[in-house]
Amino acid sequence: MNSNDIIGAIGVGIILLAYFLNIFSLIKKDGSLYFILNIIGASIACFASYLIDYIPFIILEATWAIVSVFGLIRSIKKPNLF
Repeated sequence: MNSNDIIGAIGVGIILLAYFLNIFSLIKKDGSLYFILNIIGASIACFASYLIDYIPFIILEATWAIVSVFGLIRSIKKPNLF
């Protein structure tokens, strides 16, 4: 494994961790931690894709990160009723 593979594996691992934690109800799907993990993971995976010059995954991961930023902003602005 070279450094690009390691960076990409870390990014994808963080995304999968967020998914795993959500599926097993350890974190909320609309909670800040879920979005933060997705932003970090997708940004790292995007960077790894940039390093290997693979445009389809640059677009995919950048979109994933941007959508997660909007989700985070929405979750912060949402009034907490309980």
